Amino acid sequence: MADQRARRRRARRAARLVGCAVPLFALLVPLAGCAPAQGPTDQYPGAQRMLDARADAVRRHDPAAFLASVDPRATAFRTRQRAVFDHLAAVPLADWRYDLVATGVFRLPAGGGRRLAAQVRLRYRLKGFDTAPVTSLQYLTLTERGGRWLVSSDSDGAADGRTGTGQLWDQGPVRLVRGRYSLVLGGAADPARLRDLAARVDAAVPAVSAAWKEKWARKVVVEAPDTVERMAQLMGSDDPSGYAGIAAVTTGEAGAVAAAPADRVIVNPDAYEELNDLGRTVVLTHETTHVATRALTTPATPLWLSEGFADWVAYREVHRTPASTAPELSRTVTAGRPPARLPSDADFGFRAGAERLATAYEGGWLACRMIAEKWGEARLVAFYRDTGRRGLRTVGAGPGKAPMEARTPAPAASRAPAAPAVGGGARGGRGAVVERAMRAQLGVGMGEFTAMWRAYVRQELG
Repeated sequence: MADQRARRRRARRAARLVGCAVPLFALLVPLAGCAPAQGPTDQYPGAQRMLDARADAVRRHDPAAFLASVDPRATAFRTRQRAVFDHLAAVPLADWRYDLVATGVFRLPAGGGRRLAAQVRLRYRLKGFDTAPVTSLQYLTLTERGGRWLVSSDSDGAADGRTGTGQLWDQGPVRLVRGRYSLVLGGAADPARLRDLAARVDAAVPAVSAAWKEKWARKVVVEAPDTVERMAQLMGSDDPSGYAGIAAVTTGEAGAVAAAPADRVIVNPDAYEELNDLGRTVVLTHETTHVATRALTTPATPLWLSEGFADWVAYREVHRTPASTAPELSRTVTAGRPPARLPSDADFGFRAGAERLATAYEGGWLACRMIAEKWGEARLVAFYRDTGRRGLRTVGAGPGKAPMEARTPAPAASRAPAAPAVGGGARGGRGAVVERAMRAQLGVGMGEFTAMWRAYVRQELG
């Protein structure tokens, strides 16, 4: 009996020890997981040092130091790199940096020597315009020669779809036109077009500021490539057909951040040239509005609001009938097919179709126009602002990079499918965010607002 009690005591003690071991092991596992993983700059410090020296050469305008980072055996690539460096001479750079992000990101072609398939992040700022950097990814082959890492190609990753985002200076010489509020960078074609873009943006900035009372940089950078193919390259795409008929795209960081985000308005020369005078003014005022509202546009902001607001600002001082400004939606109303709901984000998509896309823009414009007329312009701005701020708190909308939109205004030409826009994601809680902002600023819920909008559309277009 005593032996049995002793055995039970030993068993209970063993169980306690095992029970203690489990949480100890559980504690040790997370601690081991917290050990910092070795990153590419730790693995290949010489590669990062080479990239740092390469960036320093750009900042100091030192062509010899820049070419010292390029593999002398890659003769064709070296010639192209020399041209790119020359093209950068006209660009007013405030900063330029490279970061080695990852290695082994694409298949390297057969060949000898120690090489890295590297993903490199470029960060740069334009002097007097960017308070935050523009970022883009490059896919570079780095080759070690004589104990030094060198860049030997920027095209080996193309077979795996790793082409990165091109910059204007990668395409050829850069022309520069400065306006009061604008900086226009273009290719070699027609300098008069660049001056016209600067003048229109200079007129758009005060027009936007008159409607959007929030603080913003009041500076706009425009990139005007010579062809739609080159526009697609600036957007990181190899399919120019996706931008056919699209007059302009605004890109940048979305979401409120401490520093003003860096935006670019990228113009499609083909579609833009087809516009009449009013169409060009509307497009650039619309895009400038996106630059101004960027920090308060989050994934909680529905596209009918962000795009409708930009159109409302663009047409704010244009005295046209609603039917002439919204011809596609007007046709559906007169045909007895008025919209049953506000435009969804999907209605603004690339593959939505020209008619569906046009009615989405026009419906968003009429929604914002109705708010401005019924509740006042200040309340429209407050609703936009409140939706964005609530989205940052509730939906957790951090900064993200995406085109805001791109389209051709209906009065000048038919609209084409738009680029993906900020505001289409983060569905969880989004409807509740918009509902709360609407009730707080307009005093109505979404259901009542939609009914009012449907009646307003019929009234204005019927």
